[in-house]
Amino acid sequence: MKIGFDNQKYISMQSDRILKRISSFGDKLYLEFGGKLFDDYHASRVLPGFEPDSKLKMLLQMKDKAEIVIAIGADAIEQNKKRGDLGITYDLDVLRLIDAFTNVGLYVGSVVITKYAGQPAADMFRSKLSALNIKSYLHYPIEGYPSNIPLIVSDNGYGKNDYIETTRPLVVVTAPGPGSGKMATCLSQLYHESKRGVKAGYAKFETFPIWNLPLSHPVNIAYEAATADLNDVNMIDPFHLEAYGVTTVNYNRDVEIFPVLNEIFTQILGSSPYKSPTDMGVNMAGNCIIDDEACIEASKQEIIRRYFTTLCEAKKGTGTKEAVYKLELLMKQMNLSVNDRPVVGAALEKEAQTSMPAVAIELPNGKVISGKTTDLLGASAAALINSLKELAGIDHKLHLVTKEALAPIQTVKTKYLGSINPRLHTDEVLIALSVSAATNAASAVALEQLPLLRGCEVHSSVILSPVDEKLFKKLGLHLTCEPKYETNKKYHN
Repeated sequence: MKIGFDNQKYISMQSDRILKRISSFGDKLYLEFGGKLFDDYHASRVLPGFEPDSKLKMLLQMKDKAEIVIAIGADAIEQNKKRGDLGITYDLDVLRLIDAFTNVGLYVGSVVITKYAGQPAADMFRSKLSALNIKSYLHYPIEGYPSNIPLIVSDNGYGKNDYIETTRPLVVVTAPGPGSGKMATCLSQLYHESKRGVKAGYAKFETFPIWNLPLSHPVNIAYEAATADLNDVNMIDPFHLEAYGVTTVNYNRDVEIFPVLNEIFTQILGSSPYKSPTDMGVNMAGNCIIDDEACIEASKQEIIRRYFTTLCEAKKGTGTKEAVYKLELLMKQMNLSVNDRPVVGAALEKEAQTSMPAVAIELPNGKVISGKTTDLLGASAAALINSLKELAGIDHKLHLVTKEALAPIQTVKTKYLGSINPRLHTDEVLIALSVSAATNAASAVALEQLPLLRGCEVHSSVILSPVDEKLFKKLGLHLTCEPKYETNKKYHN
């Protein structure tokens, strides 16, 4: 895969840009951190060469100056809102993030529970934080937010919120997901700092859309595809164009809220430090693209993947038709077809040949390997084994795991664990392959090829089981599925 992004340059430029922004304000900078600090796989897919933990490495360069505040909405706690990629609730993810930050040497100062209105679940979570010796603060809903500026910028608005005690010049405000109140937390702190005579500023770090790429650049269109459920729209920043005569890209929510933010800044600081939403940002990713064509191709593939994901979400009842329509428009805008994804045709062709579900994997050299459903293996397991054989140069007729070795696993599944389906999933076949590797040199060589699958493309002719889906993700493969189930059952798990 071609590298299109200079990751080391990005880490250096990004940390330098943030340090300069801190110094421009004086004592303290509240940095609203959008997107994911860990595991930013969207960025790594559309900007080949961007490492998923790049933002984390950037922060580590100035860890002595930074502390982290994690914001979580009380409504999200009450509703048991989950992170779709991890399958855990927002409150559990706060604890995960604290551990992850602490383990790499970053200081987590506190947790702020936003939009607090006496929710019992929020109270329980705060008690849990207290038992773990984690400081927590409460921020409250403000009537008429964000348009009722006289109330917002007053002792009955931001002034009613707890003041979050911080000790370092860079305060990174992050969250488990969108809608957690990161921006409101930053602005509330500006109000309290101003009351205390502390010079503080605000900036926003959001990777996408990339402000200095064209509006219709596939990297920016891929961001629209990723946020189709939020109905975000990339647009020219009209405030930046008017102020500087320079065309930059932002997204609708930041553009729409900017006049309000500008007035809040004026009320708190005496004058606004920014003339546009673009001014607020500190993102340097656009300056680190070294192969535009590689990023264009990677982004087009991401749009197609998002299209399949949205179709499957609609089929499962977790997505909307509106999001599907949005992706269809983006596909047409980019002149893309599902046939531009080679694994799609290969999986459907194998399904047509066998009349059973099939899976296809595109290897690093571009060769597409398929797997069919058999009495012993599910299509995902078969495709995985076939791909490892191909990567290891092993004859496809050779059995890496014998039928005699697989049969006892099937017996345990069906006789003792109550499974109706005797076929082995991907995790089970990998365990069997690992056992076989102790006595079979070919199996051991095949196992050694697993890292080579990271970044490869895979497509299934049916919606996969959660087991197979999770394993492909753990291995780092980019999975898509046809929006249909293997059976007509009403319950799928």
